[in-house]
Amino acid sequence: MDLHLSGKTAIVTGASKGIGLAVTRALAGEGVRVIAGARTAGAELSELTRQADVRFIAVDLTDPDGPARLVAAAQSAFGGLDILVNNVGAVQPRTAGFLAVTDEQWASTLTINFLAAVRTTRAALPHLLQRGAGSIVTVGSVNAVLPDPLVIDYSAAKAALASFCKSLSKEVGGRGVRVNTVSPGPVSTGLWLGAGGVAQTIARELGGVAGSVAEHAAGESVLGRFTSPQEVADLVLLLASSRTANITGTDFAVDGGLVSTL
Repeated sequence: MDLHLSGKTAIVTGASKGIGLAVTRALAGEGVRVIAGARTAGAELSELTRQADVRFIAVDLTDPDGPARLVAAAQSAFGGLDILVNNVGAVQPRTAGFLAVTDEQWASTLTINFLAAVRTTRAALPHLLQRGAGSIVTVGSVNAVLPDPLVIDYSAAKAALASFCKSLSKEVGGRGVRVNTVSPGPVSTGLWLGAGGVAQTIARELGGVAGSVAEHAAGESVLGRFTSPQEVADLVLLLASSRTANITGTDFAVDGGLVSTL
């Protein structure tokens, strides 16, 4: 299927690993020019910049000015913007419970999982509106609708993100810009399975081994496995393309049936 993406320009945040890297690679494979934003590039993203029309921009998206600098880099490099993929995020299990979560931890979680997307969208939107067409795809989480005390601040941030995207879709849809969200369940990335990831943190703090924690998490879904980053990226690309030109304000779960409600 031709996604009609060749020649488009995209920004991807959190592009150096996991879902962001998969999205960047997939967009580049469709002939999209990509501005890849992250704090550091890493070996895989660095290699991708040598193989495709991908430009890495070192940026800290928790810095209030970081998103605007990233968008300015895209404008300078390619003269415009067609697609924004808000992907950057982070989670830290709160194994000691709600009362142990400090104001500083709440602020940090809300900044990386919510405000970074708000600020990047605010910087990018004028360029999308100027072209009269565009797609914003934001990577959320099933925790927006499955609040979990173990990730209480993360769940709240992702719920706010989903609400923000839905509201924005109603404002800008009539002006040619579509806004959708993708909500993965557990994904086989370092965030869940790597050193210091969710599985290892829970095992260390609550007892057990990381492999068993991950196996239990996978078993909670109907299909019984983690989602791959590529599976999320494939959906992001479809939503970014004109093949889904009449879809906006919609959230798509990529969770193997983990969310059991309608």
